[in-house]
Amino acid sequence: AQGGVPAGRRREGPPLAPGPGPAPPRLPLDTMFSPITEQLRYLLKKADDFQSYLLYSRDRVQKEQLAKAMPTFLQMCEPYFLYLEAAARSVPPIYGALQELVRKGLLEISQQLTLRLEQLVLMYASFGFVDLEETDPLSISCFFCGRFSISPSHEVSIFRYCAPAAYTASRFPRYLYKKMRWNLETTPEPSGRGQDSHVDYYFLCYRDTWEDTGKSPANSCPQIQKLWSIGRWVPLGPDEDDLYSWILCPQPPGDYQQLLTIGFEEPSHMLATDLLVQILTGQTGPARPPSTTGPAAWAAQGS
Repeated sequence: AQGGVPAGRRREGPPLAPGPGPAPPRLPLDTMFSPITEQLRYLLKKADDFQSYLLYSRDRVQKEQLAKAMPTFLQMCEPYFLYLEAAARSVPPIYGALQELVRKGLLEISQQLTLRLEQLVLMYASFGFVDLEETDPLSISCFFCGRFSISPSHEVSIFRYCAPAAYTASRFPRYLYKKMRWNLETTPEPSGRGQDSHVDYYFLCYRDTWEDTGKSPANSCPQIQKLWSIGRWVPLGPDEDDLYSWILCPQPPGDYQQLLTIGFEEPSHMLATDLLVQILTGQTGPARPPSTTGPAAWAAQGS
């Protein structure tokens, strides 16, 4: 060996940093969403078929049969809505770093189908084959479009009104109309024996501000006709222990506890539910949960 370096050995330099290694394979979002979008295309195609029969069929009997099948079609969409909303919103999150991208994609699909079904029901109603009157038990005034959990004992169900429905508020704000409803179901802990499940109702509403002034819409500024907000249903009757008063009451009266003023632009279906979740978890506005169990306790239950 020459130069003082033994044969068979090399000078040792500074240790090399380990390489990053091959990244784990990650499926493109399009591939991940492929089964979901295929199901969406199938349901949208069914909705298009309903619409085509309505517009182009001259057989009134067939149209009436399709109108009777409409509730069945809406029910057929319910498991799909359940998956979309639960996978996107339920806690804890299940998608890691991809959570926000996947969440947005799922909710946009849910919103697209919701608006298409709303459009379809309104079209059938315009032909007189579907009733939108809320007090009629056989009507399609609203339809179910998903459910998700915000804690182990709190679940939210989403309903969309096909057409704005009058809110039976007894005091101000007057001239309220409902566009969405959320049912917040509270299930007691296993240790809470003797406690029953409880449901609170929240609404996306708008108030016709021009009706307060007594002016007609033609003489009012169109940008300020509708003031949107989210509020809670406060029951005013009938008495819970009086069965006959419930039977004789076509629509129970209720007050409106306004929790969040949104503005003069209608929020999207997705954004409205996002805002409700923020209200229920105490992230925005002056809202307080309706029951004695608050968001801090909900978080403790989930820990």
